[in-house]
Amino acid sequence: MSVEHSLLGKDTNYPTEYQPGILFPIARAQAREQYAQVEGIQQGKDWWHVFEISWLNAAGMPQVAIGRLTLPASSPNLIESKSLKLYFNSMNFTRFDSQEAFIATVEKDLSAAAQAPVAIELIQADALAVSQPEGICIDELTPERLASHPDAALLKLDDENAEHTEIQLYSHLLRSNCPVTGQPDWGTVFIRYQGKKPCYRSILAYIISYRQHNGFHEQCVEQIYADIWQNLQPEKLMVYAAYTRRGGLDINPCRVSDLTWMPRPIRLARQ
Repeated sequence: MSVEHSLLGKDTNYPTEYQPGILFPIARAQAREQYAQVEGIQQGKDWWHVFEISWLNAAGMPQVAIGRLTLPASSPNLIESKSLKLYFNSMNFTRFDSQEAFIATVEKDLSAAAQAPVAIELIQADALAVSQPEGICIDELTPERLASHPDAALLKLDDENAEHTEIQLYSHLLRSNCPVTGQPDWGTVFIRYQGKKPCYRSILAYIISYRQHNGFHEQCVEQIYADIWQNLQPEKLMVYAAYTRRGGLDINPCRVSDLTWMPRPIRLARQ
C-alpha cells in the first residue's frame, strides 16, 4: 500500500477496540538509495515520545503514561505517525493484567511493523524532564545566501586551510513539510562534527533551505547527515533532530558515523 492510500490527511474515526493492524509501515529503502554508500546512514536510532498513552488495568481502571519508543535506524521500515497515534488510542479501553503485559504487546506489534526490535519505556505523566540544548547556537548568524529547497552546495569549510576541530552546533530553525498533508514540521537540529572546521553560516543556510522541503522527519535527518558527510567529509558526524510535537507525538531521529557518539534521548522545551 502506498502512503497516498494510508490514513494520512483523512478524517478518521478513532478506534475504541485494540487494532494492531492499523499500524502503517513505510519502507526506508527508496529514500536511502542515493545515500547507500554514506557511512552511518543506517546507524542510529529514532526516538519517539508518545504523550497520549492509556489502557485499563485488570480492575478496569484507566492508566496513563508517557512512552519513549526506540526504533533502530537499521529497521527496514519506519512507522507512519498517524497510524501510530490511532494504534495507541485503540488500546484506551483494553484491559491488561499488568503494565508489563501492556509493554510486551506494544513491543510485539511495533517490532512486527518495523521488522526490527522496537522498545518502549513508560514514564510517569509528570516525570519527563525538559533538557537544555548543548553546543553553539548558530541562529543569530547571517548566511551569505539562502535557498528555498535543500542545496548541499551551500555547505562549505571555514576556509581552504581550515583547522581541525570538534564541535556541536545546533539550530532551532529547522522546518520541513509532511510529504502527504503539507503540514509543517518544526525542529531543533544538533550537529556534532569532528574534522576540518566548517563554516557555521553555511550550515545555517543549509538548514534554512529545508523550509519548503517535503520529507518525513527521518528522511530529512538522513539527507542532512549525508550531505554534510559527502560535502564536508568529516572524520566523525552526528545529526540529531528534536521535532516538536504534533498529534501527541514527537519524533527524534539520530544518525551517527561512530556509535561512541550516540547521544542520550532528550526532550526540549518546544516539544
